[in-house]
Amino acid sequence: MRLSFNWLKEYVDLSGITPEELAERLTRSGVEVEAVEQRNQGVSQIVVGHVLEKSKHPDADKLSVCQVDVGDERLQIVCGAENVDAGQRVVVSKVGAVLPGGLKIKKAKLRGVESKGMICSAKELGINDKLLSKSQQDGIMVLANDSEIGADALAYLGLDDTVLELELTPNRSDCLSMIGVAYEVAAILGREVNLPRLDPPENGQSIEGQVAVSIAASEQCANYSARLITDIQLGPSPQWMQNRLMAAGIRPINNIVDITNYVMLEQGQPLHAFDYEKVRNGQIVVRLAEQGEKFVTLDEIEHQLDDEMLLITDGEKPIALAGVMGGANSEVSEQTTTILLESALFSGVSVRKTSKKLNMRSEASLRFEKEVDPEGAHKALDRAALLMAELAQGVVAKGIAKDETKPHHRITVTLRQDRLNAALGTSLTLSETEAILHRLKFAFEMNKGVFEVEIPSRRQDITREVDLVEEVARLHGYDHIPTSLPTGPTTRGRLTDYQAWLRDARNVLVGAGLYEVSTYSFTNEQIMYDFAPLHEDTEGILLNMPMSEERGRLRVNLLPHLLETTAYNKNRQTHDVAIFEIGRVFISNEAQLTRLPQESLVVAGLMTGDYPTEHWTQQAQPVDFYTIKGTVEVLLEQLGVTGAAYEGTSDLIGMHPGRTASIAVGDVSVGYVGQVHPALQKKYDIDESYVFYLDLEKLYTLRARLGQYQLLPRYPANTRDMSILVDESIPASHIKQLIRAQGGSILENVELFDVYTGDKIAKDKKSLAFALIYRKPEGTLTDEEVNEAHERIVAALATTYQAELRS
Repeated sequence: MRLSFNWLKEYVDLSGITPEELAERLTRSGVEVEAVEQRNQGVSQIVVGHVLEKSKHPDADKLSVCQVDVGDERLQIVCGAENVDAGQRVVVSKVGAVLPGGLKIKKAKLRGVESKGMICSAKELGINDKLLSKSQQDGIMVLANDSEIGADALAYLGLDDTVLELELTPNRSDCLSMIGVAYEVAAILGREVNLPRLDPPENGQSIEGQVAVSIAASEQCANYSARLITDIQLGPSPQWMQNRLMAAGIRPINNIVDITNYVMLEQGQPLHAFDYEKVRNGQIVVRLAEQGEKFVTLDEIEHQLDDEMLLITDGEKPIALAGVMGGANSEVSEQTTTILLESALFSGVSVRKTSKKLNMRSEASLRFEKEVDPEGAHKALDRAALLMAELAQGVVAKGIAKDETKPHHRITVTLRQDRLNAALGTSLTLSETEAILHRLKFAFEMNKGVFEVEIPSRRQDITREVDLVEEVARLHGYDHIPTSLPTGPTTRGRLTDYQAWLRDARNVLVGAGLYEVSTYSFTNEQIMYDFAPLHEDTEGILLNMPMSEERGRLRVNLLPHLLETTAYNKNRQTHDVAIFEIGRVFISNEAQLTRLPQESLVVAGLMTGDYPTEHWTQQAQPVDFYTIKGTVEVLLEQLGVTGAAYEGTSDLIGMHPGRTASIAVGDVSVGYVGQVHPALQKKYDIDESYVFYLDLEKLYTLRARLGQYQLLPRYPANTRDMSILVDESIPASHIKQLIRAQGGSILENVELFDVYTGDKIAKDKKSLAFALIYRKPEGTLTDEEVNEAHERIVAALATTYQAELRS
């Protein structure tokens, strides 16, 4: 919001306050002033002049010699502008004047003709070209004939003004208007607000029978009101109005359009003026657009609408996009003599959706999106009608045509004095709180330290007691609130066991040479099911307002994004990639959500290319299945998860059918590890890659207690090797589990150290060799004890898996 300091003076007494001081006090009270900008860009000694005569320069075709009356003297000025002419009122910089950039005006001779000053263009005065019409941009600035000759042109053009740029938070929509800011400034300074007149002279016929309003979309429009102004005379708006609009960053167009913009800035209520003759029978119907309906806006662009967009129609054709922009088929033109003036209360959500979908943000839509004053529609309508009567000689019809679907009722909020002081740590008295509420112009009743405060409609951000506490705090002054230390019991900050466990997981993976990455939680249908999720019957959750089509759903698996990251690195000549991510996936079996999805924490990793080495004497080795499996084994061991079993699987989506293993701890499936399917590698254009995927929440529940130290063994171990012949389809992990179960308490460890398939054994068989270590923690083992355990294992293997002991 750009705030004109001179304009603000109309509504609140600013004597004794500089713009810089006001900016400081506004910021201290919670309304941040981002910048203080002087409209005068270093100009001095410029006056309003009257061109008495214009003659051609004797020695230059493109120069004119002008005789200019500047009030106290007559100056001869040589001018090169094509649009200069006798009878004009112009801006003159006299000898000694300074223009932007430090340019000083001196006496000069141009092609032998003396020139005492310069007739200025808007650009030479430092005025933004974008805020001027085409004619004003190309030549000298021509002023209205009512401008006073010899008067200070800085004041006439409003260049003696200061603009405060307000950086407003979304809740302070009241400060998107001059009146709203005036209430704020008056409260800060303890002064009164001078409100403008709102009493248009109703000299015309009754509006009844000439305008009819109907709302067919009550959820999107709570109120629609209209006035009729006849016999208007279209023309430029007065200079003072143009100055204020330009200070706010709005280009003046004509008196009717300028009045609607002026009132919007003053009252905070957007308005729209229709050419009444282009509205069929004066009929206004507010309805939702039909899917695919087309509409041409004022900027001559055709838009295709959907059924969520709100339209203003005349019963037959649309004439405006509600709250966003009017239509080309009803705009005010030079032939317009009767105005149908609109003021309405549109839903902020509806306007926001329309403006975003059509990429049409405007000053009007900005205000509707943040919600306008529910009681402000009629005030703005009356104010604009009054100005049209004064500045466009319009005749205002009696009455207002309106339809209302949701009447507004002010709310009352309770403020307890003891709660106020407890929350702020202050000792404010009842009289001090009363004074602050009076400054805020809040009506209230007080009984035994409890205030019942009626909230004015302009302050829709105040709905609870805590909001009133904040109002009192900022008006009292944040710097006047005493500093106090927190009271009550304190605890040392530390990581929870779960947080510490997750940190350990990160450290293990980083120590194994993997880099942590962080990808979007949002994905798309094309990749989200490239891998099997860890949860069955998972629906992809569709976002209502996605940032893009590629990020339109919540992810159900981390691996697709790791493949995207790998492809990104490969395209930048990085072929050796080892990465992991710890993040949440979103699980729901509902196509249409009725409850929040389950958020499950998982870890996924990917390795491709060569495994990095730490020293030049070591040769890099290509990553394979056992590299990634070894990484998972180290991770599980360090996290206290024991007894993990790996079993080959061929039916996991996205995984190589012959190089993938599911991982289970006991009866609980916790994830999988293996090679990415070649078809998927081709889809992502990556090299041979290996991945793992683990459910961290399940692993946390299965972990054993860490940090339990054991004494070094005091008694010797007995080692036996065992080579058995089994069917090739039997997983080695099953054999290993059976050996552990049958070995009893004296079997300390069992490891597979050799696998053989080949010509010396049957084609459907394989040879597995295990090393078994027996030890007794509290005594020396005897051969009889070891033999008994060993024979028990051999017998169990023969019974369960028909295993044959090889010699």
